[in-house]
Amino acid sequence: MEKMKLGAELREEKGKSKVKHLRKTELIPGVLYKGGKEAVSIKMKKRGLYDALHTAAGENVLISLMIEGKGDKKGKRDHTCIIKEIQRDPLKDDIIHVDLNEISLTDKLKVKVPVVSHGEAEGTVKEGGVLDHVMWEVEVECLPADIPEKIEVEVSPMKIGDTVYVKDLQVPPAVKILNDPELTVFSVTPPAKDEEPAAEELPEGAEEPELIEKGKKEEEAVEGEGKEAKPKAKEEKPKEEKKKEEKK
Repeated sequence: MEKMKLGAELREEKGKSKVKHLRKTELIPGVLYKGGKEAVSIKMKKRGLYDALHTAAGENVLISLMIEGKGDKKGKRDHTCIIKEIQRDPLKDDIIHVDLNEISLTDKLKVKVPVVSHGEAEGTVKEGGVLDHVMWEVEVECLPADIPEKIEVEVSPMKIGDTVYVKDLQVPPAVKILNDPELTVFSVTPPAKDEEPAAEELPEGAEEPELIEKGKKEEEAVEGEGKEAKPKAKEEKPKEEKKKEEKK
């Protein structure tokens, strides 16, 4: 794997406010870890870091870090390293901090490598199945120069019911996959069936709720009309009119 050159400077800015100001000047704060030795605080240009990350190797890029010192540490020193961790802004997804590990080109290391598919599965094209991508990356062990950019799987021959396991992945002899060989990476499953919900069956002789409710309302209406139709009782005459009639 080809190394990507990246310039950096020793960083004296510490603390939340100073680091925040640093980012406003298009610089990314970071730390270089050196295998048990004292870590080094650094800063690097945002553009240079983004260029390094956008190679085919992605975050597994092999970096030749040129650190420019100050004072008694003046002068550029080359450090071969890989990215350990990237911190991003949760809202903007911008890189706000990066940790790097200095490595030796003669020592094996463990890294995660993406798994990608190539082609269209026969089971999806001809049978309407679905290609399930279960594992998106695997962990491998190898020398830094042998880190694969990706592990590609040809899925074109896959039919419904076919599965690709970790043990089926093809990698160079110098690369060892550390995951359980029986784990599923890809599978083709049958298309989902659209099932209509079955109508609820009522007991024999039972009526639909709507019909029962409607019947009640009609009965109440008829009863109300009957009450209004009854003739009113003959109203009694006022007492004064009664007395006049008696005197007559």
